[in-house]
Amino acid sequence: MKLNPFNYIPEGPSRTATQAVSIVVLMGGLAWASVPFYDWFCRVTGFSGVTSIATSGSDRILDQTIKVRFESAVARDMPWEFKPLQREMEVRIGETVLAFYEATNPTDEPIAGAASYNVAPYAAGGFFDKIDCFCFEQQVLQPGETMNMPVTFYIDPDIVDDYEGRYIHTITLGYTFHRNDMPEAVQNASLDLNPPTELN
Repeated sequence: MKLNPFNYIPEGPSRTATQAVSIVVLMGGLAWASVPFYDWFCRVTGFSGVTSIATSGSDRILDQTIKVRFESAVARDMPWEFKPLQREMEVRIGETVLAFYEATNPTDEPIAGAASYNVAPYAAGGFFDKIDCFCFEQQVLQPGETMNMPVTFYIDPDIVDDYEGRYIHTITLGYTFHRNDMPEAVQNASLDLNPPTELN
């Protein structure tokens, strides 16, 4: 026996409306779930140039090297100045590497930002393992403040055995900073330092 919940609703406009609403709710649920699922899929597979995350360095370091280039950008509404402190590095595959980006807030107000990132070519994403990165959390710069932001990473030695990875000689790591709403804790601290004045 097939269980069809719509059998309990008499045929007519009510049944049609219920079916239409159910379809809209289902599609909305799938759309909501697709974002975290796609993010998880990209992180696991390196699809679309998304990097992997590691808790420690590699236990293998090869004699082979690979060139890593660094790029930066800011979103249209983000007034920060943002750049890599090194344009490229030649690194041994499996070696833990520390690189830095620099961000400056040239405005007269504190600004919060978060960095999105990707790796090119896309096939390298699954082999680019970040141990620590400024992109893992939101950053806040005070007026006129400049901050050096580190990223610690290594290239997974398995890249040399991968069908596509073995032909990769240069990897580009790019970040784009986007403006975020100011964290509530920072807003509250600012209010504590500058309490509103009472009017007499």
